Amino acid sequence: MTYTNPDPEPERSTGLEPGGGVPPGETPPGESSMAEAGPWEGNNPPKGWAVAPLTVILVVVALVAAGFLGYALVLML
Repeated sequence: MTYTNPDPEPERSTGLEPGGGVPPGETPPGESSMAEAGPWEGNNPPKGWAVAPLTVILVVVALVAAGFLGYALVLML
């Protein structure tokens, strides 16, 4: 198996100055220049909990509480 060094050779890489520096204009821009890179301007997503998941959670909590209450009543008899 042969080993290939993943680092480029500085003397063969384009855009490098002597000593390894990079001249201005050779580096990519810091941020994307695409239009969708800004804030989302569509309809605002809903904030807070939706009614259905909150209802399901409350029903499960009520059933668990009723189960504990029933278990406690059985132990008292």
